[in-house]
Amino acid sequence: MTRDRTTRLARLGAVAAALIAMTGSAAVLLGRIYDGAAAGWLIAGAGSAAVLVGTFARRLPNWQVAPLSVVLMAGYLLAAGWWTADRAELIGPVTRLLADAAANGVPRLLTAMIPMEAVPDTVVVPVVASWLAGFTATELAVRARRMLLGCLPPLLLFGAAAFVVGPNAEPARWPALLFVAAAAVGLLVTAAPVPAARPSEPAATVDQPAGPGSGGGGGALTAVRLRTAAVSLAGAATVLLLVVVSAPWVVARIATTDVDPRRYVAPPQVEILDENPLIRISGWALNPDQPLFDLRVGASLVSTVDGRRAAGAGPRPTGDGALRLTLAVLHDYDGITWRVGGTYRNAGRVLPPVEDAAASRTDASSTDAVRQEITVAELSGRLLPAITAPVRVDGVRVAYDRASSTLLHPEGLTPGVTYAVDSVPRRPPLNALTTADVPAGESVARTLRVADGVPAEIRRLAQQLARDNGAPYQRALAVEQFLADHYHLVADAPSGHAYPNLGFFLFGPRDAGGQRGTSEQFAAAYALLGRLMGLPTRVVVGFVVPSGDASVHGRHAVAWPEVLFSGVGWVPFDPLPRPDSAPRPIEEEFRPAPDEPPPVEPSALPTVDPPPSTPPPVASAPPGGRPAGWLLGVVAATVAGAGAAGWIGVVLLLRRRLRDRRLDSGLPAHRICGAWLEVLDALRLAGHPAGVHMSASEVAGHGRALPDGAALPRLDPLAELVNLASFAPGQTDDEQARRAGGYATVWVAALRARRPWWQRLVWSLHPGPLRWDGRRRTAATADTTGSG
Repeated sequence: MTRDRTTRLARLGAVAAALIAMTGSAAVLLGRIYDGAAAGWLIAGAGSAAVLVGTFARRLPNWQVAPLSVVLMAGYLLAAGWWTADRAELIGPVTRLLADAAANGVPRLLTAMIPMEAVPDTVVVPVVASWLAGFTATELAVRARRMLLGCLPPLLLFGAAAFVVGPNAEPARWPALLFVAAAAVGLLVTAAPVPAARPSEPAATVDQPAGPGSGGGGGALTAVRLRTAAVSLAGAATVLLLVVVSAPWVVARIATTDVDPRRYVAPPQVEILDENPLIRISGWALNPDQPLFDLRVGASLVSTVDGRRAAGAGPRPTGDGALRLTLAVLHDYDGITWRVGGTYRNAGRVLPPVEDAAASRTDASSTDAVRQEITVAELSGRLLPAITAPVRVDGVRVAYDRASSTLLHPEGLTPGVTYAVDSVPRRPPLNALTTADVPAGESVARTLRVADGVPAEIRRLAQQLARDNGAPYQRALAVEQFLADHYHLVADAPSGHAYPNLGFFLFGPRDAGGQRGTSEQFAAAYALLGRLMGLPTRVVVGFVVPSGDASVHGRHAVAWPEVLFSGVGWVPFDPLPRPDSAPRPIEEEFRPAPDEPPPVEPSALPTVDPPPSTPPPVASAPPGGRPAGWLLGVVAATVAGAGAAGWIGVVLLLRRRLRDRRLDSGLPAHRICGAWLEVLDALRLAGHPAGVHMSASEVAGHGRALPDGAALPRLDPLAELVNLASFAPGQTDDEQARRAGGYATVWVAALRARRPWWQRLVWSLHPGPLRWDGRRRTAATADTTGSG
């Protein structure tokens, strides 16, 4: 009896070991996308604990086993959450962290940056799944004595782990072989015959199976056992054969099919405030003493690029003795607005390298990591300032965009938020720039894209600057030098970087506010001119502060352009004028071409033959005695009248269609802008056009300043809707669009009613709104409204 009991316990242990191995293989598979082995051990431990609990409690009733397993799982989760939170130095009670992880664990697991850090957000769901798979498998294989069904929960867990890993790791051959071997062992052990239970022993369990004839021996019992063993062995052999046959095909499909569940889950998004942080430059320039955050810079102890330690190494300032901290990188420009357009994924404390290998290349002196300790004061939004490129973040949960190497705090910034960043500053090898080329192709298409509608004078300026500078680096320096020499840096320039704003900045008269701007206009103009010259460019918004400890204020905010060079990476340029330097007048070859047509050469004038010496014959009068001239006059008058009537009808029809299209067609933001165009057209038809540099609020004030403006409705509500449609188009709705159309219709009608009758007639028949450049004016409206 002792030997039989030992055999049954050995087989029970083999079944439990097989279940533990199967759940553990899924943990090994999933653990490959984590940073370190901690997450893999936690997931494997959950499955093993569930199997052991189910095995030791196999003699308890079902209604007692499930609650016991749930209580033990809660205790395991609490311990795992406390350990991972303490290891990641997360602040807050463990219960709150676990509750937040339970509510948001799945989306954060699928949006996290790989390799993921073992934190409550990323381990709660896998731990619970592993525990449930182990518990269910034990109930089926041990209590219900169905080993084949018991393999199903670990198999589902393994498939889910493979789906979550996706193409982010190498094919999982060894975990798959471990799973198949464990399943085969479990099936073979349960298929082998076991000693019969004696009458004095308790009823059969998985370690004491009963069958027909268990009450006594004999040939019948032996035959039943042999048939059972044969069927089980045949089932195990069939499973192994299917695995052997299908494994190569499955591995090939996994290796060639790029199925990543992360593409179906939206990662953390930037807010409207951060989508175009370039417009915040003017506000910070007007409030130079606004405290944004406190900065403390020192040496870092993290491993550097080449594996060495940076202990004792201090920060390396820029050439002018200042440190650059990056807040946002803007790649996309549509002629109206520069946008971030980044993909931020939840990341742990250790950040992966940037996507562009060339962008992370540094010289031999740039391997020292720099640590920044930052405490937020009045800086708002979600983006986190840091020295490029960060490799580790402590103190807050962050999301990371690998393309721009920038950070985002999903919960948003509030006063008092403190975090630390370890960065390895990128210092490209400047000696390679003189001969470096610029990349091309689809990989850099977004940094070369120029939207339609570029003013001709800006294109001409780019061509003039590129004419005498062939090498890419020489072209980049030429743009930098031109902007620094000819334009004035001021703090009170209105915000705006659309095509009309940049045209006014580059060529507008100085006495009217042209040729002066903040770093917003300098950086945006540089990036646009660079793209027109074939240079991949982007705009960076950040802070330039004195090296060492500092309190960063609004005056430290600045925007600068960067150019991408092959084999070198992104190189920053500084187009701002030097302090106390006087801008030079723009040379004649850089000025816009005159609008009047060029004079015609005398040789090109048509020649007129002298009149003949003899007068031409006089036409005879038609029959009836009426002169031919009278008939021709009638015909000409009829044709002219019909043409005029047709022209009036066409103008009226097209004007009506233009008005209907503006107010009734398209998205709500487009209809609000269409209503604003109706107002601008009315001002122009009334003889009081609004300047292209004026913001929406300034146009509203311009309307009040008209001779009869006091009697007109106020334009301020419509200006507010235009600002909303320009900077937050997704926040507008149909009701706001209808209100905007009503405001515009009432105001235009009131302005038109105060014109003389002849001016109202001309107003209705004027074809100007049909030919005025709607694209340029829409761009001007969308970006200049920010200063209102």
